[in-house]
Amino acid sequence: MPDHILVAVAWPYANGPRHIGHVAGFGVPADIFARFQRLRGNHVLMVSGTDEYGTPITIAADKEGVSPRAIADRYSTVIGDDLYNLGLSYDTFTRTTTQNHASVTQDIFKTLHTKGYIFRKETLGAFSASTGRTLPDRYIEGTCPICGFGDARGDQCDNCGNQLDPIDLISPRSKIDGQPPVFRETEHFFLDLPAFAERLRAWIEQQEHWRPNVRSFSLNFIKELKSRAITRDLEWGVPIPLPEYAERNDKKIYVWFDAVIGYLSASIEWAKNRGTPDAWREWWQNPQSRHYYFMGKDNIVFHTVIWPSQLMGVGADGEYAGSASGAFAEVPLQLPFNIVSSEFLTTEGKKFSSSRGVVIYVNDFLSRYDPDALRFFLTIAGPENQDTDFTWAEFVRRNNDELVATWGNLVNRTLTNVFKNFGEVPTPAELSARDQALIAEIEGGFGPLAELLDAARFKAALTEALRLAAQVNIYLSEQEPWKVIKVDRARTATIWYVALRCVDSLKIFFTPCLPFSCQRLHSYLGYDGDIAGPLEFKSYSEADGQSHRVLTGDYSAWVGRWEPPVLPVGQALREPKALFKKLDEQVVADELARMGL
Repeated sequence: MPDHILVAVAWPYANGPRHIGHVAGFGVPADIFARFQRLRGNHVLMVSGTDEYGTPITIAADKEGVSPRAIADRYSTVIGDDLYNLGLSYDTFTRTTTQNHASVTQDIFKTLHTKGYIFRKETLGAFSASTGRTLPDRYIEGTCPICGFGDARGDQCDNCGNQLDPIDLISPRSKIDGQPPVFRETEHFFLDLPAFAERLRAWIEQQEHWRPNVRSFSLNFIKELKSRAITRDLEWGVPIPLPEYAERNDKKIYVWFDAVIGYLSASIEWAKNRGTPDAWREWWQNPQSRHYYFMGKDNIVFHTVIWPSQLMGVGADGEYAGSASGAFAEVPLQLPFNIVSSEFLTTEGKKFSSSRGVVIYVNDFLSRYDPDALRFFLTIAGPENQDTDFTWAEFVRRNNDELVATWGNLVNRTLTNVFKNFGEVPTPAELSARDQALIAEIEGGFGPLAELLDAARFKAALTEALRLAAQVNIYLSEQEPWKVIKVDRARTATIWYVALRCVDSLKIFFTPCLPFSCQRLHSYLGYDGDIAGPLEFKSYSEADGQSHRVLTGDYSAWVGRWEPPVLPVGQALREPKALFKKLDEQVVADELARMGL
């Protein structure tokens, strides 16, 4: 039976274009996983969107003298285009400023409030000394009072892992203007996280398949769990759904609370948009479904502590979860199965910083280089398990010495020779023991590679796929079909048939990481249909008359499967072209100069 797999991808802020460090954490790993699961025949729902509420948007709007909506509209389009061009195959990539998202967020709020998990109290709120606007916790830095780390954030210390409040920091400063924040009394709603502490601990301790850093960090975080404010003194956000706030516009539900709800609201939107309004329950109220969350390590606790607390609190209640019938009646919303958190990517030994010009934006990168080249680097040399550094020298080396020299060279010399000399998949003579052994080795890779990909070990899977491709290159160097054809055409046909069989299987292995080039290869081999076909944008209108754009695709029509393909003898090939571009060494100097380094 196919599994229901939710691929929940962190929501990028719509306050500017995204750089390659962002997509290294949330984008490329999630898409590799989703494409692999689709190839296995599972029911995949990959959802996310642009995160458009909260202070980061208002700060960007203030700088430009425009409305927050104008900023959100602009960068939602920019980010959506970037993700489309990078080939991220969302079922729904939407926005948090939709009526649907507000409705789902307010339902979660009301349900938790009714059940006593949300309460209000007076607290010290942090405000910018220069603008008077509320400062989010993550826009305040200072010295940790527990371990002395000098760059602790207002919500937690990344050095010791302890949860903090901005008022706890020693010498706090605003990241916006460097000035100390102004603290004053204000009333807010709080999520009672301590009420879930024991359930969280028991649940997290059971997740032995999580990456060790995710599990240990989360267990450490809940040792000193505190209630957390979920509203802010803002005009830009989801309205508080209580009668006494119906006419007030000075407080809103804050972004960290509503953004994680976006995984659920985007799933509900997907179901509505396709005319099957209850289809989302197959993932969210199906105990057999598995939920995978993809993000950078700075978002771990939102997905291992805060969002699970919200889900535990709602359970099977509320307007959405509580309206289920049949097999889903009284089934609680499902908790995450795996938290696939990546480490940080730096560039040329420096942290990405737009203000300092140390940045490589996705759209700028793709204006000069192919998306598969970026996807390859971020997978083979990215921050899967440790902080890593992107350098232009290493990008050129990996592209030329691995992507082009190993996989690209194998495809090019195989298809070019076969197309030139046969024009179709040649009829083989009897296979030798060496022929059979190579085919068996390559086709035997489906099982081990599936285990690696299912465990989100993308670097290991890509490394193994390259190793198998190298085995075919070794075989061709041994057999020398370009020489054998002069004396034995039948044996030549057999050698090239074996190579084509192997390339066809390797095509499946590489498709999750390299969808654009593998789709072209699929066509060169004479196949029709999409193994990794085009994505599309669709526009949807809501009851309030607002319309918005969604990145999506019809993935049910894709023809590839995670199994050895049956390459028909006699199938006509299409004229091949090189899959990848070898980069000139001058690229390094040019790009460093462009960055001012």
